[in-house]
Amino acid sequence: MATNRARPGLQAGEREMLTGWLEHHRGILLWKCEGLTDEQLRQRSAPPSSMSLLGLVRHMADVERGWFRQVLLGEGVPSLYETAEDPDGDFNGVDDADVAEAFRNFETECAAARQAVADAPSLDMLSEERSERTGQQFSLRWILTHMIEEYARHNGHADLLRERIDGVTGYY
Repeated sequence: MATNRARPGLQAGEREMLTGWLEHHRGILLWKCEGLTDEQLRQRSAPPSSMSLLGLVRHMADVERGWFRQVLLGEGVPSLYETAEDPDGDFNGVDDADVAEAFRNFETECAAARQAVADAPSLDMLSEERSERTGQQFSLRWILTHMIEEYARHNGHADLLRERIDGVTGYY
């Protein structure tokens, strides 16, 4: 699986800049998983953490679905892995998870997110759902910025996980 880790242009417009950085970080997560076996993808970081590369892919598929489909568009789709009984199901369920299905889900949710962004009239578009804390709607600009932050944080985790598995390091 070849991944695109291209960075946005240094003088890109705001939408192109935000979507470019989001694509860059999506590519980094996939890159950190390249060439590993299913068992290596399932390997946990360090007790008591349940974090693994496969768990990160599953988590980010749910995050993509959550912010773009559930919050922005207001679609009534359930989470892929989280449940009321296991809110960390994305990380906890990797031992028996279908690895190929997890990557398909990730790709599907990223494609749906790309379409939602492409269809949005502007970055000022407001979400259908409201913040549980403030009652306010989220702008698409806020969601894109948050997604970049979410990936950047988890890509740091992915870098450490990959280094622990086989010594491979690097961010770009």
